[in-house]
Amino acid sequence: MRNILAILIALFLCFSLFSCGGDKKKEIEKVIISDSLSPEIAKLNAQIKSDPNNANLYNERAKLLLEKQKIDEAFADIRNALNIDSSKAPYFLTLSDVYFANGKIKNCKLAIEKAMLLDSKYAEADLKYAELNLYFKDYKKTNEYIDKALAIDKINPKAYFMRGMAYKEVGDTAKAVSNFKISIDQDAEYYHAYIQLGILYSLKKSLVAVDYFKNALKLNTKSIEARYGLGMFYQENDEYDKAIEEYDSILQIDFKYKFAHYNIGYIYLVYLKDYKKAITNFTNAITYDSDYAEAYYNRGYSYELLMDFQNAKADYKKALEIKTNYQKAIEGLNRIENSK
Repeated sequence: MRNILAILIALFLCFSLFSCGGDKKKEIEKVIISDSLSPEIAKLNAQIKSDPNNANLYNERAKLLLEKQKIDEAFADIRNALNIDSSKAPYFLTLSDVYFANGKIKNCKLAIEKAMLLDSKYAEADLKYAELNLYFKDYKKTNEYIDKALAIDKINPKAYFMRGMAYKEVGDTAKAVSNFKISIDQDAEYYHAYIQLGILYSLKKSLVAVDYFKNALKLNTKSIEARYGLGMFYQENDEYDKAIEEYDSILQIDFKYKFAHYNIGYIYLVYLKDYKKAITNFTNAITYDSDYAEAYYNRGYSYELLMDFQNAKADYKKALEIKTNYQKAIEGLNRIENSK
């Protein structure tokens, strides 16, 4: 049965990827990739130019191109890698990532299965299959393939991280925390595990959350998600100056980050009662997302508290245009009508 499955997968991938041109030798597809995308890509461009039949170089560049959302170029590179050498399991995992990015989930699944057939001891393929099942919320299969990966290598922080995510999604936060901690015990630089631990301890309002977010920032000083996590922790624990400081730090990294503008506005509106500053920040959020219904509502409410009913009414109506039956906006309009 396993042999039959292997043949079917090989045939499918042959037709979908290579078009099965008999014994005709595959030519290397010339792909022009700009050096300006990154120094790493520029280095690979030079290496490929001097060694155009090196399959691994195309595979490595395909992975970098995927990170840059250059999906078509990544697909061309992984085709080249597999045309040169279709016996390497890692190349099929890169292919699976390209298919996933392109929304071709069936092809993604088959590419992972091909990688597992090529190398039954390749833990990364089992983890990729677990990740795909996690995406579809099949937690039984997720854990089954995590177990397979750990049977190959018990020192596998990614496996424990993924198991933590599965437990988090089903609401078992204790087991999620335990697995995330194993991830960082095995790899002290596992950034995403620090972020998840920060989030979970934030839910408990535990100061330990701050330590985890700060550890994440040590690994990535420009991490918006770590600073946003810190900001939310401070905001929800009544440390508004610290929260605003974190949100301002985010805006120094990316001034278009609407949630930082919105949260600053919310603090000024709800906690500090500075309605003019609230309006300024909600306006900034709207500038970078003209369909941000909650920002329109809260700006409208700020106007209402300043007795500027004309602007308040306009914002409530706009919020309702974006979000039909938005109850808070309806109540805001009713308050204005009843105040006349």
